[in-house]
Amino acid sequence: MSFFSEEFYTEVVVKRFEYTYESLWKLTREFLRSRGLECYSPRSCFLELLKEGLVSHSQEQLLSELIQIRDRLVHVYDEEEARRLRERVLKEDIHNLFAELLLKLKP
Repeated sequence: MSFFSEEFYTEVVVKRFEYTYESLWKLTREFLRSRGLECYSPRSCFLELLKEGLVSHSQEQLLSELIQIRDRLVHVYDEEEARRLRERVLKEDIHNLFAELLLKLKP
């Protein structure tokens, strides 16, 4: 690691993921609302994306995993668990999913 600690790096990655995740589901909610659909939680919004044909079943499963990761990160107190979750959110499949959804939800 460079000039900052592994703990700090983990915290930065986790916070960036939380911010991006929250922004994604709220963007999804507003996108669906513009189509006359209501959803009130990340899970219900992501399921609506599946129903609307905007995500595949495998993408919906990854979105479900993101919900679980986010819920675990909020309550993680073990540094090793935080590092494992950090490494998971840095994987390419998650980045690709965020990028694809941003393109599909773009006005």
